[in-house]
Amino acid sequence: MLVPLFDDDTGLLLLAGIGDTAVDCFEVSAAEPFLTQSHCLTDASTRGTAMVPKLALDVISCEVVRVLQLTDSCIVPISYQVPRKSGQEFHDDLYPDTVGTTPAMSAEEWWKGGNKQKVDKVSLHPDKRPKPAAKPTPVKKELPRGESKESTSSSPLSTPSSTAAPSRSPSSTSGLSSGFLPSPSQSVKAIQSMLPTSKFRHIQGAVMHRDKHITNIRNLNLTTPGECDGFCVNRQRVAVPLAIAGGQIAVFERSGPGRQPDTALPTIQNSVNVADLSWDPFDTHRLAVGDDAKIRMWQVPEGGLKETLTEPKLVLQHTEKIYSIKFHPLASGVLVSSSYDLTVRLWNLESGEQVKILTGHQDQVFGMAWSPDGKLLATVCKDGKVRIYDPRKSTAPEGPGPEGHRGARVVWVCDGKYLLVSGFDRSERVLYLFSADSLSSGPVANAALNVSPSTLIPFYDPDTSVVILTGKGDTRVYIYELVPEDPYFIECSSFNSPEPHKGLAFLPKTECNVRDVEIAVGLMLTKTTIEPVAFRVPRVKKEFFQDDMYPDTAVWWEPALTASAWLSGSNGQHKKLGLKPKDMTPSEAPKEAPVRKYLPSSVYLEEKTDEQKKEELLSAMVAKLGNMDDPLPQESFEGVDDEEW
Repeated sequence: MLVPLFDDDTGLLLLAGIGDTAVDCFEVSAAEPFLTQSHCLTDASTRGTAMVPKLALDVISCEVVRVLQLTDSCIVPISYQVPRKSGQEFHDDLYPDTVGTTPAMSAEEWWKGGNKQKVDKVSLHPDKRPKPAAKPTPVKKELPRGESKESTSSSPLSTPSSTAAPSRSPSSTSGLSSGFLPSPSQSVKAIQSMLPTSKFRHIQGAVMHRDKHITNIRNLNLTTPGECDGFCVNRQRVAVPLAIAGGQIAVFERSGPGRQPDTALPTIQNSVNVADLSWDPFDTHRLAVGDDAKIRMWQVPEGGLKETLTEPKLVLQHTEKIYSIKFHPLASGVLVSSSYDLTVRLWNLESGEQVKILTGHQDQVFGMAWSPDGKLLATVCKDGKVRIYDPRKSTAPEGPGPEGHRGARVVWVCDGKYLLVSGFDRSERVLYLFSADSLSSGPVANAALNVSPSTLIPFYDPDTSVVILTGKGDTRVYIYELVPEDPYFIECSSFNSPEPHKGLAFLPKTECNVRDVEIAVGLMLTKTTIEPVAFRVPRVKKEFFQDDMYPDTAVWWEPALTASAWLSGSNGQHKKLGLKPKDMTPSEAPKEAPVRKYLPSSVYLEEKTDEQKKEELLSAMVAKLGNMDDPLPQESFEGVDDEEW
């Protein structure tokens, strides 16, 4: 929703969208081009805007409009100034007389039929504004003996003249300017300095070079269910559902980017349309595909598809259509699925058997997520509940979930102590943060984003506690740092793609180029391409390894235990891996002492005569020209007569 603000004096129209991070300013005129636009980016999302009265403007600084932006945690003034050379003068062309504060008529006059059209105008010139009425000085009165102070008041407010209504002159309104600093930019900085900041605040997303793109993808399926991410990736390959009969899936090797041929490619023939798909985190060749009451396990050969696959390695039979599937983060061969029968089922892929059925959902299961230690499973449901299961015990405590019924996702954050749910309220997309230990208490914090029909799909990096969110069909990618204390959500710079994307999936941390301070690398699916996107944190001395950005990361692509061991009650944890290259120096290394780039004060304090200055100038010129007594280079040449020089 856009909030319009219009200034009659200047013809400036300002538009700010609720949830946006920009304010557009248009100069409206009666002749072509009618509208002239300027753009102002803000640091935080807009929750509301209001225009400051004209009498509060700093006219000497050529400020023509000032808007107050309401954000989640503060009020930020945004100033619009006209650059003028003489900044200490009043410019009549910028400030016509404006509407004053004295009403044209009273309410009683209007009810009786009065229709005086205009409010008296006042000048904005500082010297022409009416002076505020002087306050009467209190007069001290001596009290007769025996009379108390309570019985006789010495305040002038007790006199009949002082009980009249206070003056409504424009000068009383001009006092509002004292509430703002002369430089609005300074006030913005002052407010920002009080807010919590993140070292990822200025993170930058950038699409990598075209030679790493996979292009000319044909017949892409753009109607995958809301519970599906749209496609899935691992270190070696990408799986993309196609809109071709038979539920075909294309598999592209990341080692072979470039333009795909116009002819038909070998695909996976899944027989029915794909509901959800996921690569096995511990086997880059195994792809799980959920569809109409079945989960099919496909094995992609080494080097990629050379011919069409028609027979899966394993088929798991469900009772109804699949919503979503998730592999266990630590145990190999453990898979969980949700379906239209409102159950969540646990599968042992080693034996190909169902080992547990989790019940309790009253409606569609929007999303599932394993805890970082692999012990618990969280679900978010259309019935408005967030549930946490211990699948090996099948308990299900509940907590309130998002109010909206259009979709939701859930992910564990902050070392597994909190649950982040991306969902909807009645009108906006909202992020909710729940404490895993007290779901029934409701969310500890929430952040409203914008109005959009697509569900935000979160990617959480446990090393940096940064969450990256976007929806299918969006152009904007939101980035937040999550902290386990107030304010919980710290907004960072967002990334905007040039056109709506169909999905964004992320690669392992080892794919990040630490020399460019990349903290995440994802693959963005568009209508016909797959484009890598790097998220970088700007740093000055990139020759050093940024230790604060790269703690040892979990080797989550290697299993910590087997399916049978986990199902029998064992737990495990991933090994850790350092990301520092051998030839890089840690950023915590001692810094070199800065080189003095100034002369000692004695040089500046010593006065020089004109003769000394002239002598120094001549010496410098001679030094540039060289010594006149030195032989010329031509004199060393042979075969040239001396008379020719």
